[in-house]
Amino acid sequence: MADPAAILRSVFGFASFRPGQAEIVAAVQNGRDVLAIMPTGGGKSLCFQLPALCREGVTVVISPLIALMRDQVRALREAGVDAGALTSGNTEEETEAVFEALDAGRLKLLYMAPERLGNGATVPMLRRIGCTLIAVDEAHCVSQWGHDFRPDYLKIGALRQALNVPLAAFTATADEETRAEIVARLFTGATPQTFLRGFDRPNIHLAFGVKDSPRSQILRFAATRKCQSGIVYCATRSKTESLAAALQQAGHSALSYHAGMEAEARRQAEIRFQQEDGLIVAATVAFGMGIDKPDIRWVAHADLPKSIESYYQEIGRAGRDGAPAETLTLFGPEDIRLRRSQIDEGLAPTDRKTADHARLNALLGLAEALGCRRQVLLSYFGESPPAPCGNCDQCDSPGETFDATEAVRKALSAILRTDETFGTGHLIDILTGQTTDKIRQWGHDRLPTFGVGRDLSKNIWQAVFRQMMGRDLVRPDAARHGALRMTDTARPILRGEAGITLRRDTLPGPQSRPLAKAIVQAEDEPLLAALKARRRALAEAARVPAYVIFADRTLIEMAERRPQTMDAMARITGVGAKKLESYGAQFLAVITGELPPPQHPQRRKLAGREAAPLFDQLQQAHTDLIRGTDGREKPLSLTTAQLARLAERPPTDLAEIERVLGAPKTERFGPTFLAIINAPT
Repeated sequence: MADPAAILRSVFGFASFRPGQAEIVAAVQNGRDVLAIMPTGGGKSLCFQLPALCREGVTVVISPLIALMRDQVRALREAGVDAGALTSGNTEEETEAVFEALDAGRLKLLYMAPERLGNGATVPMLRRIGCTLIAVDEAHCVSQWGHDFRPDYLKIGALRQALNVPLAAFTATADEETRAEIVARLFTGATPQTFLRGFDRPNIHLAFGVKDSPRSQILRFAATRKCQSGIVYCATRSKTESLAAALQQAGHSALSYHAGMEAEARRQAEIRFQQEDGLIVAATVAFGMGIDKPDIRWVAHADLPKSIESYYQEIGRAGRDGAPAETLTLFGPEDIRLRRSQIDEGLAPTDRKTADHARLNALLGLAEALGCRRQVLLSYFGESPPAPCGNCDQCDSPGETFDATEAVRKALSAILRTDETFGTGHLIDILTGQTTDKIRQWGHDRLPTFGVGRDLSKNIWQAVFRQMMGRDLVRPDAARHGALRMTDTARPILRGEAGITLRRDTLPGPQSRPLAKAIVQAEDEPLLAALKARRRALAEAARVPAYVIFADRTLIEMAERRPQTMDAMARITGVGAKKLESYGAQFLAVITGELPPPQHPQRRKLAGREAAPLFDQLQQAHTDLIRGTDGREKPLSLTTAQLARLAERPPTDLAEIERVLGAPKTERFGPTFLAIINAPT
């Protein structure tokens, strides 16, 4: 069985596994049923792609979206791996080419949507081609979609039983309930080996900001990240369009994306985002899972997400290449009212509404966190980071807090004394002693709470009420047009049995964050720009996304390390054998100013490996000895393949050399070759 670590290096260009990958790869390679929950950008795809290349037969990958399948197939082919997809978006020629490759035994990975499982010919076809492994990408869709509009997801378990092959399921988001359903639906009674590899994405900077002219806040955030690919998530379709227009007016390359657009317009937007550097998409959550662009440098939320799970999935689009990425999530009282109302006015049963409020509370707890945000986020997923992360806005600049127990009791008293009938604005007017027409109309200037909060400004009271909603002390009542009502959580504070600490001021906005750090040092920026330009030209010529040629992370390493030879280029992360052959010389020419001398294909295969310098020494000795030590003997020569074999598997004695070269050639070259091989390094 092939060595996955060697394939990782030679095919994909990575010197080592990411944390957690090696164990999962080994389990899948050995034919175990596997459920792997890994963080977004954690390298899930390699965990089934590597075993597929190591195992006999074909690995079938069940994937939810055509765009996702096409991207993975394209990237695999660029790396020199035979892969194909059977989708409804295929042309007849594409489908014929896939079946031809399957019949010829060339294809190692076959991607398909779950809907193909409804075709009675699928199982016989998979038996015929020798399917030995099933991989399910984005396995949480079994739970999310299997009950309604994509019931074919529920047929995957039957497929596993029909083929009697191991199954490996992968997802980045799955709580305990979802994990249990995945096991029940996919593994049909079997117990998979489960890997829970954590949810931390330490390269992503986390930040929240209270809304204060949100359009301006987003524009300021984008301005400091000019020419970097980003996504802005919006709650409404109209906001995506207006924000995209504002970004364009500010000089950004930007477009909108939402489910109300024509299918072709959405497809073109996806293609542009995949292929263009520095494009910003203002989108609803319809723009998400099918996007696997590794070099998205930032994600912003113009509105509060629906839940902490949604937040995690959406920010997880950023920094999938492992390079630094940034996020900003804006929120305000209206967001909280909207999300609460959506839950309360929904048709879900009471227990589901209670669970949805709890999920929203978790997100608001993250938004209003008084300490490290990553600690709050990871604790929600059952992890306990030992120390503050140092890569969130709270670690950058902790907000000032104060004992708000008395202020909250005053606010609760005002709510109760007005029969839980009024919203925040009117309640603040009562607390600050504003004699408005509405106050006089209702006689609220005669309440004991009238004016008891004059010691705090209106802005501070707004922050107090927002945080009270965030802590679920009060909720907007949809039946009373958003009037605030007290929850049971607040009663201990009202009774003086508990205290509460809040922020003194509103959360810092994005303008307080320093300008985005340069990706490379100033002296390397011109070279990085030139490398990106070369990548863009090659991507446009091949009609593939730029990252399929090389990821940003690879170009950054090229700019920093400045390789001068093909051997040095082969040691750059992300430069596998096929990409070195296809693109290595062109990118080396950008760095050195000239194309490297041509290399024999056998020598090029050794580039960056330990065998490369030994090959060069053997080749030089071979050249010197073609006519013998005195230069007068009958010419004898070796093939490059023979030299490569000796370099890759160095012999220990002349007998081993003779088995490769034969007796006459061993007599001439053997002693010198053996001396070179045995010479101290």
